[in-house]
Amino acid sequence: MNTAQAASIAGQAASPLDQAVSRIKQRVLPLFVIMFIVNYIDRVNIGFVRTHLAADIGIGTAAYGLGAGLFFVGYAIFEVPSNMLLQKFGAKAWLTRIMFTWGIAATAMAFVQGEMSFYALRFLLGVAEAGFFPGVIYYFTQWLPNGERGKAMAIFLSGSALASILSGPISGGLLQIEGGGLHGWQWMFIIEGLASVVLCGFVWFWLDSRPADAKWLTPGERDLITGTIAAEQAEREKTKPAHISAWTLLRDSQIVIFCFIYFSISLTIYGATFWLPSIIRKMGTYSDFQVGLFNSIPWIISIVAMYLFASLAARFKFQQAWAAAALIIAAIGMYVSTFGGPVFAFVSICFAAVGFKAASSLFWPIPQSYLDARIAAAVIALINSLGNLGGFVAPTTFGFLEQKTGSIEGGLYALAATSVVAAIVVFFARTTAQAGKK
Repeated sequence: MNTAQAASIAGQAASPLDQAVSRIKQRVLPLFVIMFIVNYIDRVNIGFVRTHLAADIGIGTAAYGLGAGLFFVGYAIFEVPSNMLLQKFGAKAWLTRIMFTWGIAATAMAFVQGEMSFYALRFLLGVAEAGFFPGVIYYFTQWLPNGERGKAMAIFLSGSALASILSGPISGGLLQIEGGGLHGWQWMFIIEGLASVVLCGFVWFWLDSRPADAKWLTPGERDLITGTIAAEQAEREKTKPAHISAWTLLRDSQIVIFCFIYFSISLTIYGATFWLPSIIRKMGTYSDFQVGLFNSIPWIISIVAMYLFASLAARFKFQQAWAAAALIIAAIGMYVSTFGGPVFAFVSICFAAVGFKAASSLFWPIPQSYLDARIAAAVIALINSLGNLGGFVAPTTFGFLEQKTGSIEGGLYALAATSVVAAIVVFFARTTAQAGKK
């Protein structure tokens, strides 16, 4: 190797900052993905026990739909206050608290006695989980330079896709446990809830609130990360606006549009999530574990679609067009799912999942490219909070429709129509203007 080649290789070597960032991501990202998977499973596992709740404690379809949705009401109300408390107490303590309380609430679901306790515990589970998603975003702002946060966010969001695949087989397998005077659905809630409680102990010992506390970084790396983050913050503070409330943010019509788009996506995702196991049960006589395996199929397909759409969007640009195309696919799948029997409906929802999961991953870069970096974290939390109310509207409406009409056909039409409207809106969404500029 000559001198020129050696110099070239040395020039390509990672900088000290890159090496520090790499160590941070290797330490925290796998844990955050696991936390997201456990979080998601505790949130949606009631989709697998609807028939069991009806048979054992008399919870009907309307009550089931309302209870499923109440989680998102508690989540939306307490998400912003929870994120404020995280900044006060530190990420290590507050993320551990979030995991512990949601694990206790999820475990307590095993002991519901009727509709009112079902409603109360679902609401409390939402309160307990509130702040987790924006809390992780805030953590990234304290540990990673600007250019690295988007990459970390993409890896973190992959946890929801993995959870969608794993939730079916895991929950279906646990439902087959009987004994100790408890039904399988009770064991499912207990085991999955206690898994969160156990994991929170690991979170407490593994996470540090600030780079300055990280003994696993060298003193030089700690100083470098702290200095880089502080310099970026100082640059932002030169033109930092006054404190911006949620109401102030909502005066920006574009932010309202982003909330609507994500609400529409969540509406379809959670409509499918909470009702898909029931559709699968109508396809034949399957065990709970088999239902769980079938339930994983749309989500496996959707992961492939997410990466395909992301690659196409990166290659051919115009993110809004690809997001709109994905929403149209979701609309078609939901609409045609009403044409045939349960098997046809299942295949149609597999097709729809290609659209609504791809739309979910394609959506987030759009508001991020529009927003001023100074308020991006706050706005993302707001969009996530209000958008997730789609998780309240969809199951509540589906449950009411099925109890009153014996069919969820009207709800599927509504999801299809909403996806079409969202596709039109996202296609024309602005991405160049910046909110928060004076």
